[in-house]
Amino acid sequence: MGRSRYLVRVVTIGAVAAALATAGCSAERTGGGGGAGGSNGPVKIGLVTKTDTNPYFVTLRDAAKAAAQQQGAELVALAGKFDGDNEGQVAAIENLAQQGVKGILITPSNSTGIIGALRKARDRGITVIALDTETQPKDAVDATWATNNLEAGEKQGGYVKTALNGAAPKLLMIDGTPGAAVDQQRHDGFLKGIGLAEGAPEIIGTQAANGDQNKAQQAMENLLARSTDVNAVYTINEPTGRGAYAALSAKGLAGKVAVGSIDGGCQGVQDVKSGKYAATVMQFPKKMAQEGVAAVVTFAKNGTKPSGFHDTGSELITDKPVPGLPSKDTAYGMQNCWG
Repeated sequence: MGRSRYLVRVVTIGAVAAALATAGCSAERTGGGGGAGGSNGPVKIGLVTKTDTNPYFVTLRDAAKAAAQQQGAELVALAGKFDGDNEGQVAAIENLAQQGVKGILITPSNSTGIIGALRKARDRGITVIALDTETQPKDAVDATWATNNLEAGEKQGGYVKTALNGAAPKLLMIDGTPGAAVDQQRHDGFLKGIGLAEGAPEIIGTQAANGDQNKAQQAMENLLARSTDVNAVYTINEPTGRGAYAALSAKGLAGKVAVGSIDGGCQGVQDVKSGKYAATVMQFPKKMAQEGVAAVVTFAKNGTKPSGFHDTGSELITDKPVPGLPSKDTAYGMQNCWG
């Protein structure tokens, strides 16, 4: 795209009105229809993440920005105010449709709550792609690029089980956001990996923390106030893991409890290296963003819509490998975090 330029706007839902006043076009766009917004100017792509503060979604957004730049496209990035802000995401979808985007990439906070807004966008000829989190039903979007979260949870659970060295689990679970497919899949996968059924007596406490570190710390403090007889902890993501670890440390339990997590960010890998977590499961949000952007640009050029579920992979990260569970060490993790 040589001399083409791109414009990237990153705003929260509360700043959408200001963002709408900003225009940007310069790169040539070919093909199109539906939400193309005219025959000249760059392909305009919308991105809606759960929040614009969680490091995972910041990485995904930055990767989408870079991918758009490479392809001479324009990225408009919006976000909910917090993980679980379904109304904010619905408003973002509606605003992006009004702006004439060709495609919308979305990480749904609520896998069912945005279905109506997505249907309206698709009715306008906009291709819609889920990143990171599947919708329910899955065909509410044209395609999904995401981690197989059931498998990722199973890897975490399998490793925590092994780390217990044959002891019966005494498990605390810090879940994510009720209603999000990714949260339920990881929860279910972990239980499968550790070998427990939902509601088993070995699960001594569960609380949701919406993927937030401070909420996770409070949730873990609440659970530990009931009992400190715990040897295993499931966490939905690494911010949750950090919050849980802080609460465990305050009770003198750091290093005595096998903590597992999922994300694979550089900080999370460092936490594994320093012994805060027994293991984490690395995801690849950059790949999700890059391939999602490429799919929208292809659609804009020749009308080919993406389809199906695309597993972007996951890797168990630990410096204490165990037989039967393929893993990578933290040196690999630091080189490839969120790659």
